[in-house]
Amino acid sequence: MKKTALLVISGMAMLGIAACQKDPVVDPVSTSEDQLLAGETVTVGETSGGLRKLFILNEGQLGTNNATLDFLRFSDGKYVTNAYSQMNPSISGGVGDVGNDLAVQGDRLWMVVNNSGLVEVVNPVNEKHIASIAIPSPRRIAFDDRYAYVTSWAGAYAVYGADYSVSDYSNPKGLVYRIDLSTLRVDGTVEVGYQPEGLSVWGGKLYVANSGGLTLPPDYAYDKTLSIIDLQSFKVIKTVEVAPNLRDVYADGKGHLFVTSMGNFYDVHSGAYVLSVSDPNRAERAESILWGGYVTCSALFGSTLYCIGTETEFDWSADHAYTLWSLNLEDASEVRTGIYPLKVTASVPYGMAVTGSCLYLGDAGDYVNPGLVICYALDGTFEERWRVRAGVDPGHFAIW
Repeated sequence: MKKTALLVISGMAMLGIAACQKDPVVDPVSTSEDQLLAGETVTVGETSGGLRKLFILNEGQLGTNNATLDFLRFSDGKYVTNAYSQMNPSISGGVGDVGNDLAVQGDRLWMVVNNSGLVEVVNPVNEKHIASIAIPSPRRIAFDDRYAYVTSWAGAYAVYGADYSVSDYSNPKGLVYRIDLSTLRVDGTVEVGYQPEGLSVWGGKLYVANSGGLTLPPDYAYDKTLSIIDLQSFKVIKTVEVAPNLRDVYADGKGHLFVTSMGNFYDVHSGAYVLSVSDPNRAERAESILWGGYVTCSALFGSTLYCIGTETEFDWSADHAYTLWSLNLEDASEVRTGIYPLKVTASVPYGMAVTGSCLYLGDAGDYVNPGLVICYALDGTFEERWRVRAGVDPGHFAIW
């Protein structure tokens, strides 16, 4: 669930309420029964090959239990909406309440469902339910070859009034839960910073972005830290200050981290930062060659971080113009940025994914009605290839 100014859009009703799903026993199915699902045909446009599906998790609205799972099947160009509920009709409530992250690990698709307090494991061949794992207010997920790691707000919440005043809140530090991939059971936790969000595994360590923000005005006490966990001992070995309200962490596979910050929505802009894992105390803010390098949403492809942002992000009355830019490291010391001739045609960029040929963008629109998924060519033309109607708040993507 995207956290905007003061977390007002979601209202931050009490997180961690009872799960909205039931958990029936489902027999494994090896055939792709979803071939029978109706869908809209789009022009796939992929040239890299080897891709089977692009999954899209639509968050839905907090408290309405309307998160949904869509997919694009590359073999025939079918975009199918609400696939999980169609393939699991006996599960009341479908995906659940507020889909917050989505990832493929091996032969499993993982959905993090925040307000339902669940991590849902799914067969990507046919979207059939495999297991549900209870975790309080889970946020994001990452993997190594033995475990899944899930950030949790650990029951933190805030209740805001119409004037943004806080009438009630609880602000414990967050946790990372460790799930054994062989048993699909939680077997450990470790405390990190306040309201942890994105996380990434690299070199035997887990890097966790802490966001904060669930306290009283005027500053709402955004966390600025990156927690570094040694995976062998499963303990925090270092805490590094980066910027307020951290959101995503990406490892480029070459010893560098990209960390994004949402800023404080007032006088500190969003941005992307580069850290070397050998010296994480030095966080360098990356700026585009034409403007400040602001970040509304982002995605990593290879060693290049793609970002979409707007320089009018502090103006809540503005009709924002969003721009795509990229960040990569030409060598171990120099940050290079570039800006693309793509003025994003989405009204509210909410999540994105990048392949070798295309950029896929979720457009949340008014956050209430079904949004859009838009495909842009990454062939130098940056043309919009297609757009389809998705679920409410299409915010998370996974490629299988």
